[in-house]
Amino acid sequence: MLRIGFVLTSGFQMMSLAAASAFEFANLVAGEKVYSIEVLSETGGLLDNSLGIPIETRKLRLSGHDTLIFGTGIVIDEPAPVIVAFARKAIKSTRRIASICMGAAILAEAGLLDGRRATTHWLVAQKLQARYPKVRMEEDRIFIVDGPVWTSAGMSAGIDMALGMIEKDLGADLARAVAQRLVLYHRRAGGQSQHSELLALDPKSDRIQKALAYARTNLRSTLSVEELAEAAHLSPRQFSRAFRAETGQTPAKAVENLRLETARVMMEQSRHPIDVVAAETGFADRERMRRAFIRAFGQPPMAIRRSARESSFAN
Repeated sequence: MLRIGFVLTSGFQMMSLAAASAFEFANLVAGEKVYSIEVLSETGGLLDNSLGIPIETRKLRLSGHDTLIFGTGIVIDEPAPVIVAFARKAIKSTRRIASICMGAAILAEAGLLDGRRATTHWLVAQKLQARYPKVRMEEDRIFIVDGPVWTSAGMSAGIDMALGMIEKDLGADLARAVAQRLVLYHRRAGGQSQHSELLALDPKSDRIQKALAYARTNLRSTLSVEELAEAAHLSPRQFSRAFRAETGQTPAKAVENLRLETARVMMEQSRHPIDVVAAETGFADRERMRRAFIRAFGQPPMAIRRSARESSFAN
């Protein structure tokens, strides 16, 4: 059995514990107790959190943990010396050390991120980098693995990181089954951007949302204004006007960004040839996709694939 310890500070963000659900469901899917979970704090006993609902914790101790995950509040405070010292000792006897969101500050203070690639929530990444200049901060990643140290972005990204750990331990099929049990849209890989094109568009009306959902699942189609308008049950003229008013973009630009987002994930995470990726995402041919990548990312598709593979090998 693999022991997972969540190391939490007073006032910790309650979502830090959401990642525990992934390990819980891994046990259910596996049909046996693969993981045991415990919550640790500096003094043990009741620990307050962002919701004001104290939870019971055990006092910090090194006791054969396979993985320790550090969580805290959402403000960059000076980490407690006891917890920093614990993290510094734990790296010597624990297979994995991880942080969720601002928990990265604890690992950085302990020196565990010196010279390592790491991430945290994009809102505080630059501040953390300024405070800890030895950290190789990558502020636009869901989670990063560098040796035995894992760091994740915002709170929900902690679930993606936990799924990544489950995949390492138990295989991709079981991790995928856990994601399905958690009713996640899809299991995000660590290299994926923290920013979502659908979230950035943020349409208010159900009709425009429906058109975007249709586009996201039908990228191979032409996705003309007429096709999208039909999905939204509007005339093409009404749809174009409403779409620009709600998203600030033309339908054509939004569709290209959705295609780029999906194509980048495919280039980073799959071995599909460029021609296949271009066809699956609606770019029609590799040259059109290459030009779109250079405009959006400043690099051609193969450069992005090489970078993703180099990061993977480094892990």
